Amino acid sequence: MATAADRSPIEVLDERAAPPTRTTSYGDDDAQVYDVRLPKRLTRSLTVVVVHGGFWRAEYDRGHASRQAQAFADAGYPVAVVEYRRPGMPGGGWPGTAQDIAAALTAIRRDPDLAHPPVLVGHSAGGQLVTWAAAQPWAHGLRGAVSLAGVVDLAHGAATQVGGDAIPAFLGGSPEEVPQAYAAADPAVLPPSVPVVLVHARDDDVVPFALSERYAAAHRGPSVRLTPVAGGGHYGLIDPEHPAFAEVAAAVDLLAS
Repeated sequence: MATAADRSPIEVLDERAAPPTRTTSYGDDDAQVYDVRLPKRLTRSLTVVVVHGGFWRAEYDRGHASRQAQAFADAGYPVAVVEYRRPGMPGGGWPGTAQDIAAALTAIRRDPDLAHPPVLVGHSAGGQLVTWAAAQPWAHGLRGAVSLAGVVDLAHGAATQVGGDAIPAFLGGSPEEVPQAYAAADPAVLPPSVPVVLVHARDDDVVPFALSERYAAAHRGPSVRLTPVAGGGHYGLIDPEHPAFAEVAAAVDLLAS
């Protein structure tokens, strides 16, 4: 019998949870929305804000994050899953994508169903977005950020072609061509002002574990914690059926405590 560890990336990305409680707009574009998932019984005084990955590419939307979001709701957290404009979409790419994250968080923090302090959980490209957010002047109201296999060193990732051309496509060029964009967007050079937990599988062959190591080394201190996971590859961290997801739940619980 197949186990969760045997599930293919396509299976993980294609499966969907039941529809959310509601979907709310935070802007005029169809992509400027967030899904709300409310727990049957509220047991956690923290709102989980999920930011999906997909190398910022337009073909990957928030749908594949629905199962992990529902797992947080089932654990007693109110949850928001953020959609955002990506490169190739009007207004997408840098800085529009990041501006969407900021605008979504402003709306979520005003949402009466999501009134608890937020913790951000971002996978892959979403890991870049949540660690970027953790370093912004307005981050003081966040409980923290959890990066799951995050692209958290953009300059090194671009140099080593992590995601192929995904990083230059997101930022508008290479570090040499658009140094200002990398300086503003790269979590590796942006010290966080709230706690950050990096959860990353050592056997990840999509976003190398070394990127989280580099971020942790650049921001060494008690507010940054690196949690290596023995297995799970790139997608086990967003699959509630995979044993690696327990490390994700533990990281969120840590920031909730």
